[in-house]
Amino acid sequence: MTQITPQSGIMEIELYQSGASKIEGVEQVVKLSSNENPFGASEAAIEAFRRASYDLHRYPSTDHAALRGAIGEVHGLDPERIICGVGSDEVIHFLCQCYAGAGDEVIHTEHGFSMYRISALAAGATPVEVPERERVVDVDAILAGCTARTRLVFIANPANPTGTMLSEAELTRLADGVPAHAILVIDSAYAEYAQDYDGGAALASARPNVVMTRTFSKLYGLGGLRVGWGYGPREIIDVLNRIRGPFNLSQPALVTAEAAVRDRAYAEKCRAENARLRGWLAKALDDVGVASDASSANFILARFRDAAQAEACNAHLNAQGLIVRATKGYKLPHCLRITIGDEASCRRVAHAVGQFMETQS
Repeated sequence: MTQITPQSGIMEIELYQSGASKIEGVEQVVKLSSNENPFGASEAAIEAFRRASYDLHRYPSTDHAALRGAIGEVHGLDPERIICGVGSDEVIHFLCQCYAGAGDEVIHTEHGFSMYRISALAAGATPVEVPERERVVDVDAILAGCTARTRLVFIANPANPTGTMLSEAELTRLADGVPAHAILVIDSAYAEYAQDYDGGAALASARPNVVMTRTFSKLYGLGGLRVGWGYGPREIIDVLNRIRGPFNLSQPALVTAEAAVRDRAYAEKCRAENARLRGWLAKALDDVGVASDASSANFILARFRDAAQAEACNAHLNAQGLIVRATKGYKLPHCLRITIGDEASCRRVAHAVGQFMETQS
């Protein structure tokens, strides 16, 4: 009897674990585990979504021209070099499908987003992990890891789950050093939260082998609609579009994302409030003995003495209805990633961590 087996690499994929949203036995919870915007989508975006409900019988556009045009207008980019996907995850998947396969290597970093490895394995390629330096992407380690078989290099900047980021000079040095036969992918899902950072757009505009990915799931509060985009050389974007499903994004998602990206006042308000509360929470945690690296995202990676202390703190938070993200799966078992919520949520989690640390002295 012939045995049906999946393609090589598929069974090596561990299922992606999203941030928890429930605690057994607790009805009212504060979810700080998925880096969501606590203020939700803008009123303009919500109204666009509401209006779209009257046209649910219509197919969406296949070229995403209106959304690409809005993104290009807001960010000063050529819409012809933009591709839209079901979150930036789908664009990452497209890149692996199109440019990596059996015998090829895909580089990701030690604490990098798990989808890089998953998408590489799904394409039949070999994921290659390189070390970070004190939770920061190490340019020298990446360049040392590049070989004749390297086809893609993935980094997140700012990084998830650490919140750290490379300077413009280091990012440029990395782009300069990646071999011409490989594509550098700058995953800038959290770019809007960083100060004076274009997400790698200038590099993707000028280089033939640099692609930037972005998302509407974070600052714009559209995680439930799953909209992302990529920007890079026309030749690469043309290749990706050849495998993109013609109706990969729904019409409600398209028009809502367009309204969201055009609402600059709301985006700036959310960015400023995140920066204020991020600084406050980092100091509050530091005051009770919990360190964190300077974060350029909408979360803080809180570091504890060891894995046991981090697990105990997580249990203490859960008992009080607070859900944060354990990062054992990112090789940071002694840490907890805490999303920046609204002010009340930040104060609650700071108070709870302070209570816990009092028991540790």
